Amino acid sequence: MLDLRRLRLLRELNERGTIAAVADALQYTPSAVSQQLAILEREAGVPLLERAGRGVRLTDPALVLVGHAEALLERAEVAEADLAAAAGTVAGRARIAGFQSVTIHLALPALQALARDAPRLRCEFLEAEPEEGLPMLALGDLDLVLADEWQHQPRRLPDGVERHDLLTDPVHVILPARHRLARRDRDAVPLVELAEEPWVTGETALGWDEMTNRTCRELGGFHPDIRHRANDATIIVALVTRGLGVALLPELPLRSHGRGIAVRRIAEGPVTREIFAATRGADAARPSTRALLTAVRNAAAALTP
Repeated sequence: MLDLRRLRLLRELNERGTIAAVADALQYTPSAVSQQLAILEREAGVPLLERAGRGVRLTDPALVLVGHAEALLERAEVAEADLAAAAGTVAGRARIAGFQSVTIHLALPALQALARDAPRLRCEFLEAEPEEGLPMLALGDLDLVLADEWQHQPRRLPDGVERHDLLTDPVHVILPARHRLARRDRDAVPLVELAEEPWVTGETALGWDEMTNRTCRELGGFHPDIRHRANDATIIVALVTRGLGVALLPELPLRSHGRGIAVRRIAEGPVTREIFAATRGADAARPSTRALLTAVRNAAAALTP
């Protein structure tokens, strides 16, 4: 009989790549991980690991076993969720992750509500971009991830992860308050009139930067002159306030902006992003997961006019 705990170690090694990474994620020592994998190898009766440089890699029989482990572990997780649902108590540990703007406007109100309404549930928060948080969710390191999906940039979810749409977040042009276009008596700005401006956006690896380039190119007909990059919307707003550039920002991080900027619609047409929560499908019946979803949905509903 193969041990589920050892099968999980094999699956984790397949996903994370090194014994050290598995040990760090599961709070074991590397020697303990190696010892348990050696026992699993004896139980399986075939070699599961082979040397690869300074590390190890899975053999072909190990990869076959990983496929079965995925199914077995998922069934075990569903069984645990069903048992928790039968007990009906919102308790245990719940780990939630999100990036800056959804953290402030969704995660924190949700955590505050859970502290009041589900005091037996230990809630933990991690700041993480979706590119980092969604794989962690699939591996079981998190229980709920708040993520976004930019228009024309569909986000692929890991296997076993479910999406729960929360709200649509419109994108706006932000200008320095004294900008020539900000002084016009209009609520929309043509992007083409910003073709010669310096621009501010996020890091090149994130969807925000791709959205800025695509929107300027497809709606404005130009490639933006990007001078400054930051992932923190507060820094973006500060750069624009000081007249160092213009930017495209969603409405959510602009809900608490100061007086130094002007917020205008995009004249050529709307651009949006979708904000959603992601959970593991195997946890659908778990009371703690349902409580997390209810809390973030209520927080999102409070933002909708």
